[in-house]
Amino acid sequence: MQDLLEKIIQENRKYTEKGNLATYIPELTKANKNDLAICVIDIENNVYKAGDYEKKFTIQSVSKPITLALALIDNGKENVFAKVGMEPSGDPFNSIMKLETVKPSIPYNPMINAGAIVITSMIKGKDNDEKLERMLNFFRSLSCNPTLNINEDVYNSEKRTGDRNRAIAYLLKSEGIIDGDVEEILDLYFKQCSIEVTVEDLARMGANLATYGFDMLHRQRIIPEDIARTVKTFMVTCGMYDASGEFAINVGIPSKSGVGGGIMSSVPKKMGIGVFGPALDKKGNSIAGIRVLKDISKQLSLSIF
Repeated sequence: MQDLLEKIIQENRKYTEKGNLATYIPELTKANKNDLAICVIDIENNVYKAGDYEKKFTIQSVSKPITLALALIDNGKENVFAKVGMEPSGDPFNSIMKLETVKPSIPYNPMINAGAIVITSMIKGKDNDEKLERMLNFFRSLSCNPTLNINEDVYNSEKRTGDRNRAIAYLLKSEGIIDGDVEEILDLYFKQCSIEVTVEDLARMGANLATYGFDMLHRQRIIPEDIARTVKTFMVTCGMYDASGEFAINVGIPSKSGVGGGIMSSVPKKMGIGVFGPALDKKGNSIAGIRVLKDISKQLSLSIF
């Protein structure tokens, strides 16, 4: 496995030149676009890493399936999916269009920004501090990393420039889809996206989803099995933005990407995979990271289809 990962990283590093860093969050432009890394953790807890695996980056939209799991634990499926749909949108992740043209104005799914903001608004807690602490502890448990925390520079950068997300959130508020103070909800959402991770953290979260929410390292259940199944289904249908169908055909692994360059993948009953490559394609996915996943899926016959 180690030799395979090193070979795949070496063969795909050239594709980083074809992508671009995310510019709408200024702090993300400080990344090295040539970075590329992978970590694989199987359900026997074997860990394999290759490339720039020590680099830290912010989780961004890879956080969405994890926060969805917490919201489902807090509220139940019926309440959550009364406010967020279950279908692919076919639109960019930050699109507002369907909120205005389709009635009722509930977001199509929890993996686009509109849906994720609704999900974040449903996290339980007496105030934002308690909600953030519960959220962080959930991410720490799922990643088996008690040191996970917020990258304050990225958080402040997102908060300063998050006008499109503000537009989405205020539209959702006007339609009665979210309750509470919009700025407080957005503050929590920006912090959620600014959690700093490594590829090993993503691989561990993917591995714990691969075992349907059971932490094999500490022998404890973190997520109910039916919720883990729901989360992975969204990763298949909506996890790679409006490139999810193409990704399902070419790679076939439940995955979620983020504009920080991370991708978390979960191969049911086999392994979790974390990939990092901050150079993005036009859809907002890691351009070399997708090729890395395509190669490992082909080499190890990992497609679930």
